[in-house]
Amino acid sequence: MSTLCQDRSSRWQDIENGLQFIQSTLPYPGTQERYEVFIQDLVRNLFGEGNDVFNEGEWMRSIEMYTEALSIAEYADSEDISVPTGTLEKLYANRAAAYLNIGLHDEALVDCEKALQLNEGNHRALYRKARALKELGRHKEAYEAVAKCSLAVPQDPNVIRLTQDLAKMLGLKIRKAYVRSKVRVYCLTDHDKPMGMALGMPDVTPLPAIVDLAKNPLADTHEFKQACSNCYVKTGLGVLDFTLYTEEHKCKKDILLGRVKNQQDKSWKLIRPRPTKSQYVGPYYICKDVAIGEGCRYPGHCTFAYCQEEIDVWSLERKGFICRDFLFDPFGPTSKINLTVPKILQEHHGIFMFLCGVCFDHKPRIISKTNKDNPSLCSHPVTKHAFEDQKCLVHILRENTVRYSKIRPYSPQNQMDICRHEVRYGCVREDECFYAHSLIELKVWMMQHQLGITPENIVHEAGRFWNMEAGSQGSLQFNTPLKRFGPPNLKMQFVCGQCWRNGQVSEADKNKKYCAAKARHSWSKDKRVVLVSSIERKKWTTIRPLPTKKPIPSQFEICMHVSTGKKCQYIGNCTFAHSTEERDLWTYMKENNIPDMEQLYEHWLQSQKPGWSEEASNSAIKENGKQIHMPTDYAEEVAGNHCWLCGKNCNSDRQWQQHITSEKHREKVFNSEDDQNCWQYRFPTGTFRVCERYLKGTCTEEELCKLAHGNEELKEWTERREFLLMKLAKARKDHLIAPNDNDFGKYSFLLKDIK
Repeated sequence: MSTLCQDRSSRWQDIENGLQFIQSTLPYPGTQERYEVFIQDLVRNLFGEGNDVFNEGEWMRSIEMYTEALSIAEYADSEDISVPTGTLEKLYANRAAAYLNIGLHDEALVDCEKALQLNEGNHRALYRKARALKELGRHKEAYEAVAKCSLAVPQDPNVIRLTQDLAKMLGLKIRKAYVRSKVRVYCLTDHDKPMGMALGMPDVTPLPAIVDLAKNPLADTHEFKQACSNCYVKTGLGVLDFTLYTEEHKCKKDILLGRVKNQQDKSWKLIRPRPTKSQYVGPYYICKDVAIGEGCRYPGHCTFAYCQEEIDVWSLERKGFICRDFLFDPFGPTSKINLTVPKILQEHHGIFMFLCGVCFDHKPRIISKTNKDNPSLCSHPVTKHAFEDQKCLVHILRENTVRYSKIRPYSPQNQMDICRHEVRYGCVREDECFYAHSLIELKVWMMQHQLGITPENIVHEAGRFWNMEAGSQGSLQFNTPLKRFGPPNLKMQFVCGQCWRNGQVSEADKNKKYCAAKARHSWSKDKRVVLVSSIERKKWTTIRPLPTKKPIPSQFEICMHVSTGKKCQYIGNCTFAHSTEERDLWTYMKENNIPDMEQLYEHWLQSQKPGWSEEASNSAIKENGKQIHMPTDYAEEVAGNHCWLCGKNCNSDRQWQQHITSEKHREKVFNSEDDQNCWQYRFPTGTFRVCERYLKGTCTEEELCKLAHGNEELKEWTERREFLLMKLAKARKDHLIAPNDNDFGKYSFLLKDIK
């Protein structure tokens, strides 16, 4: 402690000496280089002293230090001495924080703007700007600022709380799905306690009324309308610049429009299909380009929302609490929605199939189909059950993993709603429960209630649907015009790399062994390069291989050196695109699962053949960004145990034990896609007591403190512990946790009693 005091005392002495010299008329007794170092050190010392007194709660004193440092920096600029931009932006941002603490919100806003002029990505300046605007009553501007801030620090609890407060002030009352204790949908009001992002995330507080999911859960807060490209026309350059025309016409009703009720903005917003290519499970955000009033750089590929209405619908749609078919008033509370097998498969994809019910209900789950040698028995390697007597209907969806959803037999006692326990941590009643255990099961029950269709007919209709889809895709090869391979705005060709370096463009000869030039260079994968030409630039540009960085980013950016017209300074393989053409082709390769230039070349060769079409080149049909697999894709035999949490099949007991004791699997047991966003406070530390120092305002450990910071945090910790204990009990019942496994890492506190 004495060393720290000596350091501060020595620094303060340097500050006094420096200020005394600056105020004098004496020349500096040294070289110009030493003078620059002297000025920069003085600014740095003032900045450090300002930070220290700020942490001690002396706001006015810290403002004096920051102001003096900025004055010295301004003086240095007049002397052609540069102070680092990073130091200047921190000075403005920190002085803004001090201004906020003493209630000078106008001055804080000015400093935040200056910091953002130096670095528009400074999330601290954005957060403090939002706070200042909120206090000044400019809530809409504050919400825009904190939305940009949340892109940089989406998990920051202060940013989350400010976003929620501003959302309520703006009247952005959204329907929230309750998934922890009851599957219910309600409006966020002023007396509610938000538990996460105010962008359609679930809440914990129990509610009295159950909502029928066959109705529109956003009916009280939103309006929806169907349109088509003839009546909803783009009238500007922005992504939201559309106009809805009301003249009578034969509307296809293939576009969903929405708007929030009781808002000044009465315009209808386009609600695009929810992006499903990425595995992102966090809250949805507004596209940063759209947020600042510019056009989106990735139209047609952007996975960010363009408006709040899209966020509201996407959030509930991903949770399974809403269906687009239920959003329109023409259905109303009394009209029936005619569900069919093709409609369900078009929306949810996958296939319906019979599996052995005894094996499926086994703990742990076993996936077995009919035995190849004896179709009357199941394919279990040891205990072969009578398949016809024990079969159960299952919906199978293959994406990155395989997900099996059991469809239990429909009976008049079934309730047309999703089981609140199943959604939260798993229903202990299992097949005896009258509520649906998945959205697909709910829809099948509704269809059976309306049509009286049997499980056998469902499987038959599903097979016929995919056979018709395959036939229609085959006919497209001859009935539709040929499409150019690759991004629509790019032309592509492969040429000899050696010839290209010499200024020549030489393609392969007929046999694809040598280039067509007189030199006849070898046509191997390491000797050829890909050239692309955009419609705008009309200039051939070489494309480097797709970066091998893991994970591949959701969208590629242009290298900052190249964007300023300079040569890339990165030593090695720069993972940023060096041209817009390179960025567009990389994006195309990522979205179409083309990992390298060799496969790109193979696809390009296929496209040069007569009768080629992009649809026919894929082994699986793609629709709305998802792969739609044919029934034959699910025909392989699956032996051994199946983990329904991870979607993994294990072929031996040893492999199963390795899987259920892995860290990745353990994390899946306790952590669902909602857990990172639906809790407001810190993760429980295992000590369930309120910090006395926090109540007195003297706790300095902040996030590192092992005790709860207030009764609200303690209450949430207790709720979260009960929630995790239920998930652990479900995992043990399903044999997804080894019987003797009591080491759960950060979740080990669950095994201890609360003191």
